[in-house]
Amino acid sequence: MTEPRLSILMYHQVGDFAPMREHRANYCDRRRFAAQMALLARLGYRVIGLDEALAGLRGERALAPRSVVLTFDDGYRNFVDHALPVLARHGFPATVYVISDWVGRRAEWFAKDPGRPVPELMDAAALREIHAAGITIGSHTANHVKLGECSPARQAEELGASRARLEDLLGASVHHLCYPFGSFDHHTPGLAAAAGYRSATTCLRGAVTRADHPLALPRKAISFGDDLLGFWWKVALKHAPKPALEAWRRRLADE
Repeated sequence: MTEPRLSILMYHQVGDFAPMREHRANYCDRRRFAAQMALLARLGYRVIGLDEALAGLRGERALAPRSVVLTFDDGYRNFVDHALPVLARHGFPATVYVISDWVGRRAEWFAKDPGRPVPELMDAAALREIHAAGITIGSHTANHVKLGECSPARQAEELGASRARLEDLLGASVHHLCYPFGSFDHHTPGLAAAAGYRSATTCLRGAVTRADHPLALPRKAISFGDDLLGFWWKVALKHAPKPALEAWRRRLADE
């Protein structure tokens, strides 16, 4: 049997942005995003949701050789205006990770960088709108904390409270998680499982294979500077795991 492998793509904001030198993985120009999604459709990539991806990795169903999962961190308001219509046009599923206690606020952590615009996050009505449109809502913790720097008790509180609040807001189950800033430690996957999550994505770089723990899945960051060729290269060819990913694979396999 061929080893299944898929690309989980990591986006943040989609919209119109002035050129920047820093934090480029936090931005994607809306025109480039539209072109990227059109390229996936034109080249016959299968864009799937996380539940289908997990079933394929477990061997419960066939996973297409060129499978892609789309994820969006933080729950920015500009997702509704610029990403959602493009996804709907192609019939692509996606997951948006939401900071439960920051719903309807602004991404205030941007303010530590002078002059950097502080974007709006989606409010409850917008989250219900995109959920009704078929977008999966996942947790990005309650307060956007670096879990790897928190005690196990604080981690459990962040994970459990976020899931409970989002489920109350949506009236639907929430089973997917993303670690803010890619920060987690050896306690975190077990605590995420105990809180009821089926998957968790990281900032570890590489394609996903059966070697990956479902609560420590790697992704590929799509950056402001990625033109269409660079995007294709990341999706089609940039599969090799970074050393940090290989280290976590070994550690989680041992544990």
